[in-house]
Amino acid sequence: MKKIIEIICIFLFLVNISTFGQKTPEDFGFRHIVYKYRTDNVDILIKSKSGEEDVKKPIFFFSPGSLPQPLIKYFDDNDHYGVFPFNPDILTEKYHLVIVNKPYMPLIADVSTLSSNFLYVDSTGRPPKEYLDRNLLSYYTKRNIAILKYLLKQKWVSNTQLVVAGHSEGSSIGAKMATKYKNITHLIFSGGNPMGRIMSMICGQREIETDTDNERFGGDAVINFWEEIVENKNSMVVSRPQGDAYKNLFEFSYPPPIRHLEKLKIPVLVSYGTKDVSAPFNDFLHVEIIRQKKRNFTFKAYIGTEHNYFPLTEDNKPDYDIFNWDKVAYDWLEWLNENHENH
Repeated sequence: MKKIIEIICIFLFLVNISTFGQKTPEDFGFRHIVYKYRTDNVDILIKSKSGEEDVKKPIFFFSPGSLPQPLIKYFDDNDHYGVFPFNPDILTEKYHLVIVNKPYMPLIADVSTLSSNFLYVDSTGRPPKEYLDRNLLSYYTKRNIAILKYLLKQKWVSNTQLVVAGHSEGSSIGAKMATKYKNITHLIFSGGNPMGRIMSMICGQREIETDTDNERFGGDAVINFWEEIVENKNSMVVSRPQGDAYKNLFEFSYPPPIRHLEKLKIPVLVSYGTKDVSAPFNDFLHVEIIRQKKRNFTFKAYIGTEHNYFPLTEDNKPDYDIFNWDKVAYDWLEWLNENHENH
């Protein structure tokens, strides 16, 4: 009996050490909700102004870009990369900020355990199959709307506004969400391509292609790949090593977000860097919105900046010493204040 008690004590001691050393979202200033969507446990993080977690405020729902990354990425045990690309304190005076983890990603990870670009992959270099199976525009749209419906029932949430902001891939998700869920009052379409992912892929190759073997490596190669995607548009087979499923590429390309955006009557802010590959398509959207005489759109172009609003150096590389994301967030807030009654 004494031996059994000793073993139990040692076990409890080890559990306590493990528990004590395990980081939680609260350690980083977030509330954490695990929401059951279909068969999936979905991690939701909420960032509120300190001390005002229970104060009734509207939701600012941020839909991030692509890549299988944990939301909270820490290093040196004491510091972490921003969960939002901007300082969330800019918006927490007025809103509760909400962001949702990618499916079947760990919520918190030490960056030393992640691959390049902070990707969460297995020994084969691919994300988990459960992630790849859900990494779809259709999945994200339905899942996020279900989460919004749940959050709007919470006592600390005001229904006076419901803002959805999406950046990069998240902009396509936000645009479709806004067409499907009428409680969304404002949409921010940031760093997106109104003509869809395939056009960004083509233009990205056009920028760097040479005339040596365009059929294999340049824009024409991507157009040929589009034929392959269309033929396999419902396939969940991963298209290329470390790539997305054919269905993912098709859903994020067709119908293009412009089809969703043109239907909207709520206030829409389109923000983008003029050196991003998608910039000409956002300019086209602007021209088209003027032609259609729609008055619910605002366009904000950040001159000389790339996809994440960094200016470019003389050799056409992002200048990471000049951080513009906080300026972008302040501009979003100003737009929201100006358009508060227009919904």
